[in-house]
Amino acid sequence: MNSVGDAFGYPLKDPGWVGKIAVQGLITIIPVVGWIATAGWLMMNFDNLRAGRMELAPAGFHLERGIGIFGVVVIYSIVINIPASFLDGVGRTVSNHNFYAATSFSGLGSLWRFAAQLFMDFLTPSLIVLTARNGFTGGLDIPRVWGMATGNMNNSIIGGLVIFAAGIIAVFGLIGCCIGVFFTITYAAAVNAGVAAWFERMQGSPAAPGAPPA
Repeated sequence: MNSVGDAFGYPLKDPGWVGKIAVQGLITIIPVVGWIATAGWLMMNFDNLRAGRMELAPAGFHLERGIGIFGVVVIYSIVINIPASFLDGVGRTVSNHNFYAATSFSGLGSLWRFAAQLFMDFLTPSLIVLTARNGFTGGLDIPRVWGMATGNMNNSIIGGLVIFAAGIIAVFGLIGCCIGVFFTITYAAAVNAGVAAWFERMQGSPAAPGAPPA
């Protein structure tokens, strides 16, 4: 991964990219199990890239590989969005008494969610790298995650912006009668793996690839 921009193009260079993304996209349709499987597919793509293999991992139910990063992202997302849930709750409480106050609280909640998503995108490369290196506990090691993310702010910001752009591409799948979103989400997962591989390389020499942590 020579540049962060390569994250968008490398999935399409795999001769079997259509079949891999299509099958993994169909798996992603399955609630929770499919999401964990695609998180595992993301991590396997990251493993390939950090080992110098510019190819997509085989599609499949990569649950063991995905449960760590899936759990990490879910926990961070819940915690970061607690203020938004509080603001929404206040808005619903006052909605029968003051429409303008309710709208204001709901608007603040939406604004917080947007800011929280940007913050998650900023952290995501570090979360992927540390979870790949040290498993679930690595992703929850907040001081190390923050230290890696802020060690070179430019890399984290650039990587986060690319991940944000990949998220926008994922939403475009809604145009395909909603089903298409699962395939664009799968493509976005491959892009995220590419961003993480670039991010790790820019941080310095990555740890030698070995057996994935439990």
